[in-house]
Amino acid sequence: MSFQSAPTEPPSPKRCAAEIRRAITPLARRLRPNLRRDGISAAKLSLVGRIYRAGAITPTDLAAAEGVRVQSLTRLIAELTADGWVARARDAEDRRQSKLSLTPRGRRRLSEAAVAGETQLAAIIARDLGEADRLALARACRLLTQLEAALGEAGAPAARR
Repeated sequence: MSFQSAPTEPPSPKRCAAEIRRAITPLARRLRPNLRRDGISAAKLSLVGRIYRAGAITPTDLAAAEGVRVQSLTRLIAELTADGWVARARDAEDRRQSKLSLTPRGRRRLSEAAVAGETQLAAIIARDLGEADRLALARACRLLTQLEAALGEAGAPAARR
């Protein structure tokens, strides 16, 4: 059962959560094709996105943010480094640690893929959604951002990869 038509009364929080997942998961998959052609999996994309947002992050902090053990990321980080997405450098404050950051090439590739996906989505929004729907979509985006922040604050486990 999905929200194909406007609900007549407020749905339960559990139903909302299920509908959010059902809507976002396939949408996110459809926005990734440029990255798949570039040889980056969903798990790698998650790491690249988190490294991008952090600027620089230790493998330990990256694993914690992803809700996995650092050993689970070792191969993915090595592949991202070998493929030119990520660079590893010694932490200036703690020389025992390393920090991961996107390379200029990694930033460019991520940006190009994001722009391509956003351009495609914007064209569909322009074609298929009127002003009222775009306002509702903007409100939904704010609410999704709020939910994501609340999940982070609650220490909710990230999806296992």
